Amino acid sequence: MEEQAFMEAAPGTPLSRVDGRAKVTGQARYAAEHNVPGVVHGVLVTSTIARGRIKSLDTAAAEKAPGVLAVLTYRNSPGVPAYQDAKANNNPRLEGQEHRVFHDDQIHFSNQPVALAIADTLEHAQHAATLVRVQYEATTPETDLLAHRHRGQKPKKAEDYQRGQPNAYQQAPVRVEQEYHTAVQVHNPLEPHAAIAHWVGPRLIVYNKTQAPALAKQDLRRMFQLPENGVQVHSPYVGGAFGGASRIWPQEVAAILGAKLVGRPVKVALRRQQMFNLVGYRPYSAQRVGVGATPDGKLTGITHEAFGQTSRHEEFTERIVDPTKSAYRCPNLNTRYQLVPLDVSTPAWTRGPGESSGSFALESAMDELAYALRLDPLELRRRNFAETDPKDDKPWSSNQLRACYERGAEQFGWGKRPPQPRATRQGEWMVGWGMAMGIYKAERAKAAARAQLFADGRLVVQSATADAGPGTYTIMTQIAAQTSGVPVQNIRFELGDSAFPPAPGQFGSHTAASVGSAVHAVCTALQQQLLDLALRTPDWARHKLKLTDVVAENGVVRQARHPRRQLSYPQILREHNLMGLDLTREVDKGPEQDQYSGKSFCANFVEVRVNEATGVVRVSRVVSALDVGKVLNPKTARSQVYGCVTWGIGMALMEEARMDHRFGRFVNNQLAEYHIPVNADMPEVEVIFIDEPDSHLDPMGAKGMGEIGLIGLTAAIANAVYHATGKRIRELPITPDKVLAARQEVQG
Repeated sequence: MEEQAFMEAAPGTPLSRVDGRAKVTGQARYAAEHNVPGVVHGVLVTSTIARGRIKSLDTAAAEKAPGVLAVLTYRNSPGVPAYQDAKANNNPRLEGQEHRVFHDDQIHFSNQPVALAIADTLEHAQHAATLVRVQYEATTPETDLLAHRHRGQKPKKAEDYQRGQPNAYQQAPVRVEQEYHTAVQVHNPLEPHAAIAHWVGPRLIVYNKTQAPALAKQDLRRMFQLPENGVQVHSPYVGGAFGGASRIWPQEVAAILGAKLVGRPVKVALRRQQMFNLVGYRPYSAQRVGVGATPDGKLTGITHEAFGQTSRHEEFTERIVDPTKSAYRCPNLNTRYQLVPLDVSTPAWTRGPGESSGSFALESAMDELAYALRLDPLELRRRNFAETDPKDDKPWSSNQLRACYERGAEQFGWGKRPPQPRATRQGEWMVGWGMAMGIYKAERAKAAARAQLFADGRLVVQSATADAGPGTYTIMTQIAAQTSGVPVQNIRFELGDSAFPPAPGQFGSHTAASVGSAVHAVCTALQQQLLDLALRTPDWARHKLKLTDVVAENGVVRQARHPRRQLSYPQILREHNLMGLDLTREVDKGPEQDQYSGKSFCANFVEVRVNEATGVVRVSRVVSALDVGKVLNPKTARSQVYGCVTWGIGMALMEEARMDHRFGRFVNNQLAEYHIPVNADMPEVEVIFIDEPDSHLDPMGAKGMGEIGLIGLTAAIANAVYHATGKRIRELPITPDKVLAARQEVQG
């Protein structure tokens, strides 16, 4: 039974979340829940204009209110040392300086923090914040990307790309050229952003919500000019982030400055309204795509040009045109990406950053081309499958996209799809089927992990990574169990502390490959040491056994030929008078990875129902087939795909942060009017994992999967809407008014 339990916890098996009990019993501590003695509360006061300056700032009444310790503003801020060296915020070349909190009287975006009321209780701080009086000298803001895209600039971190002839699609016998738009989408995680900052002498301790404890530590060290051991960041649990907790934001800096000002730990938690533009969002995009092909469906040229928005003070770039470079075999291709600096806060990476927006445009254009060719959309993609990465002609580290097409189509029943739009009805609902492919980078970065085996056989593994929901605690525990031989119930994986061995942030779908490789390395080394120690115990040494003669599993080392002869890990330690073992290993990607192109792939098949009278769109069925290498835990992996489908439905049909450009302010900045999918919106979802290991990327054979399920899904929904209605909607979200207003298109 013990051996069976050990095998059931190995990578590839559906182990339930090891942190589940802590979460459902309330033992898990999130950013605002840490018990820090002497903590006081800070409440932000934010600007009511989007551009201008503070003309007057009256904090007298707030400072006299009950329980108030101080009101922090730019006038009494202790200051952030790095700000003094920063270039001017209005630098037209976008130098990349984060917003400087409480630095001067300038206003750069609506809801910018202008004061922090600090008091002994939250209620006192909230009351004091209402007493702060601010008058502004306003300037008309520029917040509309479409109105100002003539000011587009080439980002420093993105290059134009070209292979073959530019704009070759224009000479193709069959061609499509269209413009596509995606809306601002806000993360809106369940857990609001919060931070508790505590100065212990010159040392800074921060409890916050971060996907990257090690990166947060380095950013705070840079900002406050502190030594290596001068900062410690704690973030053991993250209640949803999606990229919104990928960097240091104003509320964290405000808490740190407030703690320095009052000499007490300060907690700052954002209100839902403030979550809309203080912690990043998916930026608006406008994209022009041209695709051309021969009459038999062979692509001859693709052009993809995109505009994205950023703040005036900081350059934020996305990989919005990256899927286009590698998705299909096409001899002529050119891409261009420009940023439009506006009077807004800085966007952030949002699940499937860039690729989610870019794939909507590319995969919608491919669907339009299929109709122009009178060719099945799936067959068009089959005919243009890329045997190697077209971007640099490197071989794929692995590519099971064809299997995604075949298995997904079979499960969905794609072969029964009528080719013409508006061919299927069920009562008052028009039924449509659409599909799209997805491609997303699969890579790994340098990471380290520590393994401590104790005298009683317990194993603690540590790494400064994060778990924003994908199941990192669980997957790393499984990897540690398989490679160390310690039973999973005796393993505790710890993360979310910058004092642990450094690890990359949990974004870009590379945690399993990066941190998992470090855990694999350190636990493999641990098992090797235990095997060596076992062979050198007095009773075993006289048999002159070799490593091939022994097996380590389930907390014991056995002799292969005599299984009853075994030593438990605690016995091995006692035989050598050891209290335990303590190892740290750091790993990086191998040189062979430069020889291959690492990508994850998917094929999404979608059924929608559209009410002809009201324009309401319902997603009724989704089949998602994914090539993500070896699936380390099918249970948590499936949940990730469910999350991608939820995101995709929201992005395609509902989510849009609407801005009143007269004031540069979001008008639906709460969940009553910013619509997100709920249980009633969720369709039947079938997930297919190809589950073929990638032998080049990492020792587990895994590829990133946290985001790939979202890539192309919005296009599949839009393509299904066209198949149902004959109306092509090229602007997300696809709301009823757009469906009713759109004209039926005749293609081919």
